[in-house]
Formats: sequence, structure tokens, C-alpha cells
Amino acid sequence: MDITLQQVSYAYAKNTPFEKRALYDVDLHIPSGSYQAIIGHTGSGKSTVLQHLNALLKPTEGSIKIGDVEVKAEKKSKQLRKVRQKVGIVFQFPEHQLFDETVLKDIMFGPMNFGVSEEEAKRRAIDLVKLLGLPDEVLEKSPFDLSGGQMRRVAIAGVLAMNPEVLVLDEPTAGLDPRGRKEIMDLFYHLHKEKGLTTVLVTHSMEDAARYADRIAIMHDGKCVLAGTPQEIFSDEVRLMDYRLELPQSIKFQKKVEQMMEKKLPVLCLTEEMLAEELAQFLKKEREL
Repeated sequence: MDITLQQVSYAYAKNTPFEKRALYDVDLHIPSGSYQAIIGHTGSGKSTVLQHLNALLKPTEGSIKIGDVEVKAEKKSKQLRKVRQKVGIVFQFPEHQLFDETVLKDIMFGPMNFGVSEEEAKRRAIDLVKLLGLPDEVLEKSPFDLSGGQMRRVAIAGVLAMNPEVLVLDEPTAGLDPRGRKEIMDLFYHLHKEKGLTTVLVTHSMEDAARYADRIAIMHDGKCVLAGTPQEIFSDEVRLMDYRLELPQSIKFQKKVEQMMEKKLPVLCLTEEMLAEELAQFLKKEREL
């Protein structure tokens, strides 16, 4: 499902003494099936853009097209329910979204609210619990009796149970340890590939943007100031610093190694694994000379 923002501006509390402009003329195209990262410093407008992606917010000016549904400023749309069924958002600390008395009921709630049969909603819940690495017995437990990591997986299952075509991730690993963070991010990437999802990751982590995304957009002071591939975005350190962003750790280390060797590697290494492989190949060639 394609998503296109055209000249989108947004002001909170518009036409009141408390009006605050959050977005200015944002243009962004997210092709169907892509993995789009949106990065930027705190207050750059990332989360406001995110809330436009399933029409939780409507533009103050401009328009956003989500699949075949267009949401315009000052214009009511009768198809917002359809959009919210197709675009699932995993917010920061998604476990705060849990509310029902059992895990099974919590996961089933969303699909049944959109007309899915009880039998089908239950099948989805059982399948997703397995997919997310949770034991079957959690289905009959209260979600509030689970560990923090298990609660997060249940909340994610509730979003996935809607069978979204677009998955929007708002800092989904906040508060997790490094191992838990990698497990969750790898899971989302697996789902992205397996189900052909359009995935949008809003993150402070340059490492996650470099590792998983095939497209990156930078938000700065409410504007989308730069968009491109990870290689394009992270090839210009000076420009990143202008937007108060840093290079991923793998690229920082690559630059130090290149200074020590006084030679450049042929590619920009977006992950530690990629850097290790390139260094091994480089050293092998050096020995053969």
C-alpha cells in the first residue's frame, strides 16, 4: 500500500492562543512494500507524521493518500475506518495498550471489532502467539500477569491480528535490553519480508535505520529535509551533524579503520557484519598482492 504526503502541514490547537505548528509542507512518498525509516532529533516532527499515516491526525494543510483513500485538510472522509484497519501502529511501550481480562480476548478484540468472526479471530490469536515465541498457556492468562517482554509481544500480536498492509513502528524497542531489542526488530523484519508489508519505522536509532530500512527520511524542525537510501543518507556526516544526528556505530568504526590503513573500503558498511566481511575481503586481497 503506497502512502504519499503532499505539502502536509499540521498545527496543534489550531486557531487558539495555544496553537503550535508541528509540520511544515512535508512531502514524502512511501512505496508499497518498502521499509521506510523516519529519523530526527526529539521534537523534529517524527511522531506527528506517524499519526497522519492512519489518519489519527488530519492535515491542517495539504493531503495524504493512503492506498486509494485521500485525507485532505478541512475535508471529511468516510473511509477512515478502512484506513485504520489496513494501517497498524505499534506505539512506544505498546503494553500500555493492553486492557482485556485474558491475552486471547485482548488479541481478538481488534479483528472482531472490524467484523472478523470469533472463530477466525481466535485462530489468528493462537497463530500469532506461536509466531511471537510465547507459550500457548499465556492465552488464558491476564496480560497483566505476564513479564514486561511478554506483555509487549501480546500488544504487538493485537496489532498484527488485524492483518495490516502497513505496519508503523514508533520506537518499538524503547526500554528493552540489547538482546530483546534485536529479537523484536528481527521479528518485524521477518514479518516485513514474509508478508510483503509496507513498514515505517520511526526511530532515534541510527543503527536500526541503517540495518533494516531500504529508505530513510530525515525530519528536522517540522520539515522533511532529506530522503534517500541508507547509503546516500549516511555518506554525508557533515550534513547529518547539521540536523543533530550521528553516523551508525559501524560507519564510525569503518572511518577509524580506514584512517589507520590509509585506504578506503569500496562500500559504506551499514552493519557490523557487513564491515567484518568487507575487512576480511580487503585483507585477503592485500595478502595476495
